[in-house]
Amino acid sequence: MPSEIEIKLDLSSEALESLLGSDLLGEPHEALQQSSTYFETDDRRLSEKGFSLRVRSTGASHVQTVKASGPAKSLFVRSEWEMSIEGNEPVLDHTSPLISEFGPELEVEAAFTVFIERRVWNIELNGSRLEVVVDRGDVVSGNRRSPVQEIEVELKDGDPKDLFIFIRKIDAIASFRFGIQSKSERGLALLDRQQFMFKAERLDLERNIKASSAFREIAASCFRQFRLNEEILLQRRNSEALHQARVALRRLRSAFSLFRPLLMGDEPKRIQEELRWLAGVLGEARNLDVLMKAKDSDLRAKLKDARNKAYGDAVEALGSARARALIIDFNEWLQCDLDRTGGSATSEDTSASEFAARAIEKMRKKLKKHGSALAETDDEHRHQVRKDAKKLRYAAEFFGSLFDDKRGTRRHRKFIAAMEELQDYLGALNDLATGPKVLAQHGLANHPARDSVVSHDDKNALIRMAQSSVDEVIDTKRFWR
Repeated sequence: MPSEIEIKLDLSSEALESLLGSDLLGEPHEALQQSSTYFETDDRRLSEKGFSLRVRSTGASHVQTVKASGPAKSLFVRSEWEMSIEGNEPVLDHTSPLISEFGPELEVEAAFTVFIERRVWNIELNGSRLEVVVDRGDVVSGNRRSPVQEIEVELKDGDPKDLFIFIRKIDAIASFRFGIQSKSERGLALLDRQQFMFKAERLDLERNIKASSAFREIAASCFRQFRLNEEILLQRRNSEALHQARVALRRLRSAFSLFRPLLMGDEPKRIQEELRWLAGVLGEARNLDVLMKAKDSDLRAKLKDARNKAYGDAVEALGSARARALIIDFNEWLQCDLDRTGGSATSEDTSASEFAARAIEKMRKKLKKHGSALAETDDEHRHQVRKDAKKLRYAAEFFGSLFDDKRGTRRHRKFIAAMEELQDYLGALNDLATGPKVLAQHGLANHPARDSVVSHDDKNALIRMAQSSVDEVIDTKRFWR
């Protein structure tokens, strides 16, 4: 378990004012005006490799910082190198990790600047030392800007549990969301075209990583994907952001199922059930999105009303006390309790490579067994095969980097392609089965135009193609061997 943890919280202006006006923090121990200029190569090599380089100016002092982060790292733990320099231009010499990584010819230029009003508190709680930082300001690149209103709570020394005790004190005063984007990522987003959804990022697990540590990185990656899409969904109610938020929750639930032998106690099961609830609420809106191809004006209007209500329910659920408690509980358990209740305490905590090979083989056998005769089963059974396929694909994506030699990479690519084709056919069969049920749920089963939004694909042909895809997956060479 990491000894130092830093957690970022995003708050609205009103929530931050409520917190600062409360008795929790009192007067700050330090107040600073800072500007931080971030540097990049012209081809974005630093960020692509998970590095950031900044020079922070506070008064007449200048500090250069290199951070190594990236999707595969823990959400709340970073490696960083810091040094005082003269002036506000970066110093890249043999002492810099960037030169070790990219070579002596590395050239960088200013990409964006972060202007921050920073206040700092030093908190003692139950013998632990915490540093609490409130940052307010803007990320600026040319004429584009993005506001910053966040709190960083860092455990300097002591029990990580105390950090979450303090975060719960904040939650009692002002609602927040866990921040998953660094200021560097916010700045890079200003340079790029605006994104309206985020797919799962590639995981790069170290070859010798333990299974329990792999779970922590996988779960953190799933949570990051969820939060990135949740942020868009709350602002725009975008259908693709909602879909990817659901995918992230499904991937996270699959990770819990996959690593069940390592996850001791009742808390993992409770968290998984709460994730199921939240995914279910989002699923109601997603089911209506699938039907929004109606051309009949009356049916389209009725579906749109139902969809708007479902999106309202989803947004309400995401902001509810139940969802906030789930997110805090999940992150506290992941950071503080995983190693105490599972992980190295069990004989299952072998290397991630060994764990992955056994787990994927088991899931493959399950798909082979359940998917052997799709034409002779019913819709419910085929839906179970669809879930089996999703779990197998997620596991293959989680663990692909552990088998990245030339042969493994080639086989992994073919395996994922076969899985994608299978999911397409099983998804089409699922749409055939669920479309009429969704219409009935919203009182539209007898609408004159109902057939215009229900799939008319040839069911028998889809079943044959799905069966062929199952056979193709089973015949594809194993990348984990």
